[in-house]
Amino acid sequence: MASYHLAQVNIAYGIETLDHPVMAGFVAELDRLNALADISEGFIWRLQSDEGDATAFKLYDDEKIILNMSVWESIETLKSYVYSGEHLEILKQKKQWFEKTKSAHLVLWWVPAGEIPSIEDVKSKLSLIQKLGPSEQAFNFARAYPAPDSICIESERA
Repeated sequence: MASYHLAQVNIAYGIETLDHPVMAGFVAELDRLNALADISEGFIWRLQSDEGDATAFKLYDDEKIILNMSVWESIETLKSYVYSGEHLEILKQKKQWFEKTKSAHLVLWWVPAGEIPSIEDVKSKLSLIQKLGPSEQAFNFARAYPAPDSICIESERA
């Protein structure tokens, strides 16, 4: 059993606020996206309100910023969810609803198994990757780092 899991946060900047008609297509897909995550291999946890999604959580004082945070067993299981199947089909439509961001909008980091990241963790990790780029403490898919326990295992084998 892994002693670390992968935390991820993704922020998106909406063309408008969620209650605007231009965002209706995205809002209509939220329940389906969340249900897909919930049943995906490797899924552990996601940030959600009593309504079942994370749109009520505000990272900054901007109503157009949408936050998504979850925990997965591995980078591979998260990638599989993000870049395949129904999620990918919806992801291909993101230009209809979201502006292209100039700074890092996705950050990944390892958490001890059973730990749930906080909103403060999100702010810290986003700040870290935006200032320093990918590192062992905050990284992305393009430049991923292995879980701390896998480094120890590999070192012991050498």
